[in-house]
Amino acid sequence: MRSFQICHLDEALRPKVQDRIDNLNKPKGSLGRLESLALQICLIQQTLTPSLHHPCHLLLGGDHGIEREGVSVSPREVTWQQMINFSKGGGGVNMFCRQHGFSLRLVDVGVDYDLSAVPGIIDRKIARGTENFLYGPAMTVAQFDQAIETGAALAEDCAAEGCRILSIGEMGIANTSPSSLWMSLLCRLPLADCIGAGAGLDTAGIRHKQEVLARSLARFQTLCPENDPVDIIRYFGGFEMVTAIGAMLRASELRLAVLVDGFIMTACALASCRLYPAARDYMIFGHCGDESGHRKMLEAMQAEPLLRLGLRLGEGTGALCAFPLVDSAVRMINEMNDFQHANITKYF
Repeated sequence: MRSFQICHLDEALRPKVQDRIDNLNKPKGSLGRLESLALQICLIQQTLTPSLHHPCHLLLGGDHGIEREGVSVSPREVTWQQMINFSKGGGGVNMFCRQHGFSLRLVDVGVDYDLSAVPGIIDRKIARGTENFLYGPAMTVAQFDQAIETGAALAEDCAAEGCRILSIGEMGIANTSPSSLWMSLLCRLPLADCIGAGAGLDTAGIRHKQEVLARSLARFQTLCPENDPVDIIRYFGGFEMVTAIGAMLRASELRLAVLVDGFIMTACALASCRLYPAARDYMIFGHCGDESGHRKMLEAMQAEPLLRLGLRLGEGTGALCAFPLVDSAVRMINEMNDFQHANITKYF
């Protein structure tokens, strides 16, 4: 795996940023979470006048071998069907990108279908889906490295266009299964606490999913008893998920704010932080979704989500919904007057 040079945020600017926020013409602390968001973004960009120029959203598609075990209510063909739908502008992700002015990149990194001729989809296919991790690793070392490199290159492309905030979403039937296993191993939580209904499994379906994942976990622990984070990520992950990790790490290295979506992308954020703890400084968590375990994973990362709307669509839609709050935080520090210039007596 390539190495990244990710530094914790330089705190030297914090007193100046805090003083600026405290002297805006409002009671001290009265804009609550917007104030802490503004502070984080100023420290990421190392400026008193931050910008959210050219926001970009990566939508990464990939299929999972574990889907063959019936752990998802949806069949794998939904992955390629939705990718084509996104290419025509008809998905939830398309609507929110249009609404909030995001540049959308649709990227096939592992869909089990030939999308190479579909206009609007970037072909970075590593393979047509991962292997079934019930029987062995989902991907090879070479494939893992390729996915990390692909994500890093995608983040670089966005940064080269002037992007200052990167959002990432996914399309991959059955990807709650690897996410649950990552969560269990990386947070050291019982597997049962990490498994939910995904796109809509009933009680019997959830029980079957638990059995399949428990067997997969037992095999992994026999083969990889050290529980090394790279082994965990590679053994269970999807190509779209590992690509997201590469994008998150490179974005952090480039000092971009990373807007994190729901259960799947929070699992990718968790994995990123287990590899490079400083990456956590650059992450803004958009929402807490309906998938069982999402709240616990956020708590394990000491992450406070901006929204709680009961979302579980994926695609990055929850992160996109949260963007206006981030925008408000930046507008606050850039556009509000201070007491001195407004000739208002401080009233706190």
